[in-house]
Amino acid sequence: MARTSRTGETVLVTTHNLPLAGELREGFRHAGYRVDLFTSGEDPAGSEDPVLLVLTGGVGTEAAVRQTGEAAALGLPVFAVIGRDDSGPVPPGVTTTFPAPADPEEIVLVGRRAIERRRLRRETGIVGETDAMVEVLERIVQIAPVDATVLITGESGTGKELVARGIHALSRRRHRVFIPVNVAALSETLLESELFGHEKGSFTGAIDTRKGLFELANGGTIFLDEIGEMPPQTQTKLLRILEQQEFHRVGGQKLIQVNVRILAATNQRLDQLVLTGDFRKDLYYRLNILTIALPPLRDRRDDIPRLVDAFVREAAERHDRGPFRGISADAMEILLRHRWPGNVRELRNLIESMVVLAPGREIRAEDIPEDVRSGERSRALVPAGTAPARGGGDSVQALRPQLEFIFRTMMEMKVDIEDLKREFEAFQSEEQTGGVRVVPRPAGEIVQQPRTSVTAEGLAGDPAAVPAGVPEPAGGRTSQSAEAPAATVDFAAAEDSAAAEDSAAAESPTPIAYRPGMTLDDVEREVIRTVLDTVDWNRRQAAELLGIGERTLYRKVKRYGLEEESPGGAGD
Repeated sequence: MARTSRTGETVLVTTHNLPLAGELREGFRHAGYRVDLFTSGEDPAGSEDPVLLVLTGGVGTEAAVRQTGEAAALGLPVFAVIGRDDSGPVPPGVTTTFPAPADPEEIVLVGRRAIERRRLRRETGIVGETDAMVEVLERIVQIAPVDATVLITGESGTGKELVARGIHALSRRRHRVFIPVNVAALSETLLESELFGHEKGSFTGAIDTRKGLFELANGGTIFLDEIGEMPPQTQTKLLRILEQQEFHRVGGQKLIQVNVRILAATNQRLDQLVLTGDFRKDLYYRLNILTIALPPLRDRRDDIPRLVDAFVREAAERHDRGPFRGISADAMEILLRHRWPGNVRELRNLIESMVVLAPGREIRAEDIPEDVRSGERSRALVPAGTAPARGGGDSVQALRPQLEFIFRTMMEMKVDIEDLKREFEAFQSEEQTGGVRVVPRPAGEIVQQPRTSVTAEGLAGDPAAVPAGVPEPAGGRTSQSAEAPAATVDFAAAEDSAAAEDSAAAESPTPIAYRPGMTLDDVEREVIRTVLDTVDWNRRQAAELLGIGERTLYRKVKRYGLEEESPGGAGD
């Protein structure tokens, strides 16, 4: 790995285990850090810009406990190598332990990440020590050095822009420009002009040529927040930049080359937007190379006290409120119970308002707004899809499986809508001719021939009901009472010869009859059952004959209760 300059950052290593200390000194120096070796009598605070303390042994000694306390007071991560002679408890403040004999390369690797996380917190203001946030910080440290596109996901207010700034701060582009863009805040025409620039006269009001944000960010990083709100036309141009690092200005002919790292963020499910057609599939795959998912504040409640302390200090300094006494235990308990639908942003704004309204004294429970104390804000603003299950509790994901099932079902209906439309149009056209008759062809296909198939009940005693020019079926016209079962009468087209009609009647299945009172569903059910009988209930072949998807056929079979009629029964 290439050496990165960390001028001024000093790693402190104790000399209790001198051989290990020497290897660690070489390892951290190769990583770009200064290294100070010091004995038990020295003070870590006396070193220049200390960033890490490594205890190579003697963890239970009085000197190690004192050094650990001094390092923790400075906010330094503390590593300790635990040997066989270290039988005492690990001192408070030690963040990571390694069993002896320890691997120097592993200590250097873990140490570098801890130092980067500390620097990341200091430069971006990201606060958090829970497992979820440590994982996010680790992810940032891993992703930052490369130039790949990153997609940051999370609910509104979780700190997606802070993460983007952290990635930029740890990247090779940190000395270049970082440009954030809120896609949702710009209209479609304005967004394209802002991102890609425009040529003079390209549209009304374009009185001069203007560079876009991608040109201005050349060599640096651009952050596209709320990427799910980007219009389709702009998505196409963004895809071109991601793939070729080139674009045209609005109204321009010249191809402009740029070298920009793109970071994108969204509080929506882009995969669902792809299914609904609101987001390009190829752009989604191109953005979704590296991802960082930010947890909501309700899933990292242990970080709330740290966030409160940080926001209290920040607000008191900004509004010149002097030293602040902090927050009472009762008030903190209320904040810990709150569900925080607005996440960290909501907590920051709440703390700032309380600092302003309670100057120079401790924040008490009565200083917290009533809607937060009673939980009304949580119930009113809880994010969609995260409401607790009936009966309360913290199962914020309880409804997600049901919602996803409903969503998938709706998407399947959308996929199949064209099939349903064609079926309905075919039914409308065939209804005008009197009915439908399905005739299998040798190649496994079907043709739908217009037939007039009505019950004898509808024709009995009514010669005028027979269309002119249509021959009577063999045996002549029948007479039947209203109570008798419906008999089917077929009328062939006038141009068919009598011999052809006799041959077709001998080879074709029983025609599908329409009876008064039958609905469209009844007719469709009879058609499906007839085709399934024709192909011995081979559903794939039946779907091909009907011209619909196999999934659509399966759904209709279940809908009409035809499973029980199959040769294999309901489990077929």
